[in-house]
Amino acid sequence: MSTETAGTGTNAAKASARDAMKENLRQYGLVLALIAIMAFFGVMTNGILFLPVNLTNVVLQNSYIVVMALGMLLVIVAGHIDLSVGSVAGFVGAVAAVLMVDFGLNPLLAAICCIAVGGVIGGAQGYFIAYMKIPSFIVTLAGMLVFKGLLLWLLGGRSVGPFPTEFQMLSAGFIPDVIGRWTIIEPQLNASGNPIPNTGLMLHSTTLLIGVLIVAAMLYFALQSRRSRESHGYEAEPFALFVVKNFVIAAIVMFLMYKFASYKGLPNVLIVMGILIALFVFITKRMTFGRRIFAMGGNEKAAKLSGIQTERLTFFVFVIMGMLAALAGLIYAARLNQATPKAGAGMELDVIAAVFVGGASAMGGVGEVAGAVIGAFIMGVMNNGMGIMGINIDWQQVIKGLVLLGAVAFDLYNKKKA
Repeated sequence: MSTETAGTGTNAAKASARDAMKENLRQYGLVLALIAIMAFFGVMTNGILFLPVNLTNVVLQNSYIVVMALGMLLVIVAGHIDLSVGSVAGFVGAVAAVLMVDFGLNPLLAAICCIAVGGVIGGAQGYFIAYMKIPSFIVTLAGMLVFKGLLLWLLGGRSVGPFPTEFQMLSAGFIPDVIGRWTIIEPQLNASGNPIPNTGLMLHSTTLLIGVLIVAAMLYFALQSRRSRESHGYEAEPFALFVVKNFVIAAIVMFLMYKFASYKGLPNVLIVMGILIALFVFITKRMTFGRRIFAMGGNEKAAKLSGIQTERLTFFVFVIMGMLAALAGLIYAARLNQATPKAGAGMELDVIAAVFVGGASAMGGVGEVAGAVIGAFIMGVMNNGMGIMGINIDWQQVIKGLVLLGAVAFDLYNKKKA
């Protein structure tokens, strides 16, 4: 082999590594942004952000935003918008309160009825949008006003609660430790021989085991994906980059699991979120239904000419959004342990911001489930961090607005550059 050939091969390898690095930076840019934001607020709050109890609160405070962001992602990818989700969530929480507190209905039956109500609301709005061709902005703006009014009418200006204990566990409960606590540091004893609170360290073993299983599954599927690409003749990223990337992701997962295990374990609502996230990844990546939503959002006329029933697809997208808004309303009500007339106010702005910060295109046709979830937690960490730092709510709104504007501007800049 000549020196020129060897040099060409080396240059090609370096170019391939650079391309792989750029691709991964684009793909994992949001993760890096979330890490940077968490590190910044971790320093500015003297480590309070990373306390186990505070990380748990971040999850609980943003759970209903994440749930609605999954549905909003489909709506925005389809080329629409839903301004009514906050009012729908508040209204459904009020329906749940009336059913369980005033009429004594079983919590499970009440929850099923409430999710069905959310589906009907979403279907009604979807019908006007899909078949009557009324712009989604107008329909859902009207829905926001209607259901905000119905919320006030249903509660009559009063707060209704508390909820049954079983229902509260949806948002306030934690998974049981079926293995048993793992004692790392024995607690100190007082003069009476009783343990002194907060002097020992006991870990929730079941949470740690779940973390190990998640990491193992992630590594397995990453290796399978890499082997599949190589077997089909596609170029895979450099192995060293593959190892470093997956090691960092595994370390982050286990760090978070350790923090949860140091408190009370995984919250029940986090399990619900995990199931929904996995389901929506499957829908958007593997199902024809999901691929058709992206096709419709990219070019509705072309999708219709290719045989996709865009009206029916739009209708079902809004049914899904309505059901998820209802579930979010239940989670929010369970967290507050009451339904209030102001429930849901402003939620739609946080949900829409989360999806756009997560990389969804305002033009439709582009978006990722992981991006929407990370976007929700970026906004949540910012809210939590600024609250701990004592930043006034007015400046918090200013900063969040600038972050949203910057995210959309960055998306448009990347499209023009491409």
